[in-house]
Amino acid sequence: MVHMRHFIQRNQRIFKKTLSYYFMHISVAMLVAYFVTGNFWMAVTLSLLEPTVQAFAFFIHEKIWMAKDKKHNASLIKHE
Repeated sequence: MVHMRHFIQRNQRIFKKTLSYYFMHISVAMLVAYFVTGNFWMAVTLSLLEPTVQAFAFFIHEKIWMAKDKKHNASLIKHE
């Protein structure tokens, strides 16, 4: 439990950014799906499914870039 709490605290900014991205993406996806299908329930379904997968992908993407930045910064310090 402590490990999970530490993980959440350490990644709080990414979680907030991911959540705001998630809600923005749902809104846009719902509008697009509604205009394409003309069906409200189809638009709701599509707008919840795709952005949910994207939110997880975004979190993983951010973690990879953070690790890459950390490695890059470490190599800069090593060469100084």
